Amino acid sequence: MHTELLELLPGLRRYAYSLCGSADDADDLCQGAVERILAKGVPEDVVLAKWAFRICRNLWIDQYRATRTRQQAVDNPLLQDVNISEDSHRTEHEIQLTQVHSAMQQLGEEQRSALSLVTLQSMSYKDAAEVLEVPVGTVMSRIARARANLIKSLNAPQTLVPGH
Repeated sequence: MHTELLELLPGLRRYAYSLCGSADDADDLCQGAVERILAKGVPEDVVLAKWAFRICRNLWIDQYRATRTRQQAVDNPLLQDVNISEDSHRTEHEIQLTQVHSAMQQLGEEQRSALSLVTLQSMSYKDAAEVLEVPVGTVMSRIARARANLIKSLNAPQTLVPGH
């Protein structure tokens, strides 16, 4: 199990990051999930990967509900407008990634989680539905709405800081 868990870590961390939007919070969440798996084990009839993603998601929901202030002002995408004069050293690709990250953070947790599992983790709709504990149709609906919201957000004019 330890070897399989080590192989899952990069994907689990990416998923945690997609939920949190912060590298530090993602590391903490991933660590918490791994600690819980190691402490409590994995039921015999469960696939470790699905179990790990489910634990990660459930821990994040618990933390989110407990704090309700998870997204700090520094993580707020509305405060991270792309400023061409300050970011001129950044490549167009980096600017696009920043815009996609900001758009992802504007999605609701349910849409972001479903989209992350299917697109970033390459899970099937069925596997994502098992992790999220919802019907496959719900996953498909969340992903469709998430994609529509991303397109809408990314096609909106990017505002720059006045005076720059």
